Amino acid sequence: MDTRIDFLSWLQGDLAFHILAYLDDPVDIIHASNVSRFWRHFVITNGVSKQMCLKKLPQLSNVECIIESKRGSTNTGSIGDAELELYKREHTVYASLLQALNKSTLSSRSCIEKAVGASSTDNYPYESIIKTLIPRDRFDDSGSYWSSVGQSDPAIPETLIYKLRANVCVITEIKIRPFEAFFEQGKPIYSAEFVRFRTGHPKSASMIEKDLVYLPLQQPADDKFVWTYTSQHFPMVQENRLQEFKLPEPILCIGGFLQIELSGRVQRNKSDCLFYICVAHIRVIGHPLFPAFDQGMLEPSEKILLKYYPEALRQTLQKTSDGEGNGNTRVLTLDGGPWGTDGIAQFEYDYDAIDF
Repeated sequence: MDTRIDFLSWLQGDLAFHILAYLDDPVDIIHASNVSRFWRHFVITNGVSKQMCLKKLPQLSNVECIIESKRGSTNTGSIGDAELELYKREHTVYASLLQALNKSTLSSRSCIEKAVGASSTDNYPYESIIKTLIPRDRFDDSGSYWSSVGQSDPAIPETLIYKLRANVCVITEIKIRPFEAFFEQGKPIYSAEFVRFRTGHPKSASMIEKDLVYLPLQQPADDKFVWTYTSQHFPMVQENRLQEFKLPEPILCIGGFLQIELSGRVQRNKSDCLFYICVAHIRVIGHPLFPAFDQGMLEPSEKILLKYYPEALRQTLQKTSDGEGNGNTRVLTLDGGPWGTDGIAQFEYDYDAIDF
């Protein structure tokens, strides 16, 4: 009689987890969990999908708790059952988040919703941060750009803050076009020397709601936010073109706000001999993960809450497919759903259909 041995059950728990930690694709996690009941239980109770998610998206370490709207809280009758239900819920949420992240590399779209404010503005409203949302440097026969105030010290930085289209977004790159002053002699370009990016959430949800009614803000707003991610410094060039700054890895913005820090002033204005930074246009490329994922805050602690709506996952992934890049994908669900349109062999599983 053929006796089948599950080698994973022979290994110590730490060693088995160490081996599974090398998985780097959400599809691999699903394959591993479908080997046997023992494998499935091991993957779920050891938080393999959660650890993969934290490795790819360290911004998730700031999340206090996760709410899955469909299941809610259930009284399972015992502490052990309640703990297992928590593991199952976390496995579903993190695996779905990994799926959305994996899909985001296939296509892209603009993620900016509103311009919140700038650290300084030279001539408001004619040189407001709002002008950076217009994809050209001339509008109604005049320049369309944001300008900082002049500084004698070229090392003084400037910041621009934007609200993204959703509270939870995957960001892959940012594009910035410095402004060329076509109306000045020599057409100088007021670029920065370096740029870096931060993402985060408001310190107080109630306070920021009042501020968002009147945009852009007239005063600097950097101290109103908690920045949970900071990129490296990227060098800018003093050229009149849309410069691309691709992040080393896609980042997850939980909170829906982006700060762009411009440092190193390279152009002095001839009229007052002060250094300025001017930006014609900015684009933030990525994918909103709403309505499948949303963000909230726990009052009064102001800690971050991640909300997951499993019934909206398919809709969110479809929106991702319809982005500006190549978004055709093959869709395979574990509930026996049909193949979708021809394209990239990217498998998408319906995690909600899996009986954990």
